[in-house]
Parts: sequence; structure tokens; C-alpha cells
Amino acid sequence: MATPSCLILPDDLRLEAKSWLACGASALLLDLREPRAGAVAFLRQAREFAPRPALYARLGPLEHPGFDLALESMLEAPPDGIFLDGAEGGASVQHLSAKLAIFEARAGLADGAMTIIAGAAGTPAAIFTLQSYKGCSPRLAGLFWEGAALARALGLDGWPGVVPAPLAVARGSLVLGAAAAGLPALDAPSRHPNEAAEFREECLVARADGFKGKLATRREQIPIIEEIFAAK
Repeated sequence: MATPSCLILPDDLRLEAKSWLACGASALLLDLREPRAGAVAFLRQAREFAPRPALYARLGPLEHPGFDLALESMLEAPPDGIFLDGAEGGASVQHLSAKLAIFEARAGLADGAMTIIAGAAGTPAAIFTLQSYKGCSPRLAGLFWEGAALARALGLDGWPGVVPAPLAVARGSLVLGAAAAGLPALDAPSRHPNEAAEFREECLVARADGFKGKLATRREQIPIIEEIFAAK
């Protein structure tokens, strides 16, 4: 995934797809972990533009009760790929890949057309499977950091100041696992989304730590991400 910036679209999609496509992000991410009005219409409209950012959907973990239903809802307007929450190794990616092969056949897409970006460190168990991503599927295009999910799993919600050691170890392990698999690692959304200076510093730290891009929640974050992670 050669995309340093990925904008998570807001729940309210009142703006036309063209407006979001022009935001400058390398990719756009629709969060469909809960049913969302207008999502399929947005994808249908967005797919008509070229060139455009890559279009991704986030459906939750594979075991989420609404995962298959959300995937089915996009049959007439498929995204370019899926952000997979809560992956625990290459087996999770292979499981999703099998689902996507069936989906692609029904949607009239070429086999392998859809890619996967895996959240690979959202549980304690996931940390011990990072070595299994190498060569697990040609669909796998990157890993993303699920720091908030891991913090909840460890009971570390709301920690101030210095990052707790388990989270720091997991974050570094994700970058190492991605590098070992020849994949880019994407940093989580900012904990300070409204503060430009703090956001820029987060991006600089993430790039120094080995991340190749970052998720964004606001349009104004996109130029900062593109500037910092595209820099040589």
C-alpha cells in the first residue's frame, strides 16, 4: 500500500463523493462496523471518478456478527480493499482472502482485485503472530497499528504521559513485523486531532519509528501526513 495518508470518513456523508475525493488523501476509509446509511451510494458514486484515492471499508473483526452482512451490502459497489480489525496472524488474512475470492466472483471482479490492510497488534495474542504475515497472501498490502484496541485489552485506557511499556513494545513489534513481511506499517489516528502542532510531532515521531503513513480523521491533517511521510 503506497499510501501515506488514509482519511477515515465521518459518519455523516452529506457531502458528495467528489468533495471527499478531492481532499488530497491517498486513500479513503469507510467505517461500516455498524450499519451506515449512504455508504453504498457513496462507493458507487466514488468509483466513477478517475483518478481517485483508493477506497477501503472497515467491517470489524472477522467474528463480528455484522461482518458478512456488511460485505454483502457492497456487492454492487465494491471497495478496493478491506481494513481488517483484530487480525491474529496470517491465518486471519487467509480467512478473509477466501471470503473476498467468493465476493469478487459474485461482483464480477478479477480474482485478487481487493487488497487487505490488517490491524495486526490489537490483542496480546496478535503480538505473537506477527512473523506469520510474510508471504501469507498476495492480497496483504499493509499493517496498521491498533493502539487503542490493545490498550483496552490490557486495561490501560486513559493513560497519560509516557506510553506504557507493553504498548511501546507492541508498537515496535508491529513495525518490525511489517518490515519482515516487506509491508508498510500505518500509524493510528492522532490522540490530539484538533492540535496541528501536536499532530505534526506525532507524524514526525511515527516516521522516525519506521511507520510509512498514518490514518487521519480530519481533512487538514492530510497535507501534513503527505509532506512528512513522502519526504525522503
